[in-house]
Amino acid sequence: MTNVLITSVGTRNKIIQYFKENSKEEGKVIATDMSKLAPAIYEADAYYIVPRITDSNYIDIIFDICKKEKIDGILSLIDPELSLLAKNEKKFKEIGVTVVGSPVECCELSLDKMNMYQWLKEHDYNCAKSYLDKNDFYKDLENGDIYFPVFVKPHDGSASILINKVDSKKQVDLLFEEHDGLMIQEFLNGQEIGADVYIDLISGEVVSIFTKKKLLMRAGETDKSISFKDERLFELIEKFVKEAGFRGQIDIDIFDVDGEYYISEVNPRFGGGYPHAYECGVNNMKLILNNLNNIKNKKDISYEDGVYMMKYNEVSIIGLENI
Repeated sequence: MTNVLITSVGTRNKIIQYFKENSKEEGKVIATDMSKLAPAIYEADAYYIVPRITDSNYIDIIFDICKKEKIDGILSLIDPELSLLAKNEKKFKEIGVTVVGSPVECCELSLDKMNMYQWLKEHDYNCAKSYLDKNDFYKDLENGDIYFPVFVKPHDGSASILINKVDSKKQVDLLFEEHDGLMIQEFLNGQEIGADVYIDLISGEVVSIFTKKKLLMRAGETDKSISFKDERLFELIEKFVKEAGFRGQIDIDIFDVDGEYYISEVNPRFGGGYPHAYECGVNNMKLILNNLNNIKNKKDISYEDGVYMMKYNEVSIIGLENI
């Protein structure tokens, strides 16, 4: 029996459903969230309402849940919590729980987009020019090294919050006056690609890759996409992932600009577009459960290209007595 705890589940109903499909009667899927109006908690075998991850008692509450439910593996579905789990990996291991995720250094690297840009540049990967200082950007603008439009965004943001596409100095100045912690990023005029990747927790090898062209985005998540394959892209992903040291499930944003691949961002967790991969037979839940049972996974990149995903809205109806 393998029991999994998935934290901060929010609206990721499909992730819970997929884990339950693979656990069946051999284990439990437990969920947590800070709100009883998070629909995904009702898909789990049991759920717990917990405080915000910034609460001083939060991690101890999670430890208690792990002990009570005899949890074997834990993973989070939101970026800010990834580092917290990784920092406490040893404590989780002491109570028999495996953190299904990347080392804390990778989580921190992914959360700060400017640090990720600097890492990519130092390791000779194509990436969008990025600036923390708007005056440095203006110098490159005058020299013709970058052009409008550009993106202005928080360097440590997620879910596309506060991202603005701008085409004038006036807009840049206004945003920098109104908000702190912003960065300027080159606009990559190309096809956006999403890659769902699983790096085996035991071997450290990439054992699963699924790539899709993003056709429509909404609130930072893929709404419509089509699967495709490119061995050159697979090789780039494997090289990048191993060099950076990621583990477990990760989601990579990539751009195809005139035939050259640019790495944009990494989320060391399940991305919002992962259901496309699963429905195409890329079952990373099984890979996670194998690792939790000390089974090393073999590399398997086999899925059909040219398959579309189209998201649509669903609703959960819960009676007042259950809230």
